[in-house]
Amino acid sequence: MKKQLISEAAPTRVAPSISLATLVQAAMIAAIYVVLTLLANAFGLANYAIQVRFSEALTILPFFTPAAVPGLFVGCILSNILTGCLPLDTVFGSLATLIGALGTYAIGRISRKAIGAARSALEPQKKSAVYKFLVPLPPIISNTLIVPFVLAYVYQFEGSIPYFMLTVGTGEVISCGVLGLILLFSLDRYKNILFRS
Repeated sequence: MKKQLISEAAPTRVAPSISLATLVQAAMIAAIYVVLTLLANAFGLANYAIQVRFSEALTILPFFTPAAVPGLFVGCILSNILTGCLPLDTVFGSLATLIGALGTYAIGRISRKAIGAARSALEPQKKSAVYKFLVPLPPIISNTLIVPFVLAYVYQFEGSIPYFMLTVGTGEVISCGVLGLILLFSLDRYKNILFRS
């Protein structure tokens, strides 16, 4: 009987290769997220019941590139650690950002498929505009639903869950909805240059 080598017995899985450009984009997004959060923290806007993190405007980036998903997640983890957040806040706050980033990435993929399937010359522009206004919704929704529970149960701040949903949601609308859309429409002109991988 012939001996079988371990490598022959079980097929090996090969992880998909990640390009250097994708890694660099993710690292740059994480670094910018941290810097913007530290800037907001210097003004007292990064933590507590009312949060307007300038860095949350970056949550529109997964619309353009999948590299933004891990970039935002790692950036949020590092920001929460550097601004002195408690461990459960770091975990659940970062998960809220990850969920929002994945939702934004999904909208970007659906948008590209819809634009590719468009039949007339005007149809892609109309569809693209509609999808762009949906881009900030996943991070707004995920943070509005998750962060209030962190504020109430981890930090035990005075106030009710609906109150925290209102304050966090308002901050997210400012950060993601207003600043994020300004960023999205500004970067859209240069997407083929900035987000090549």
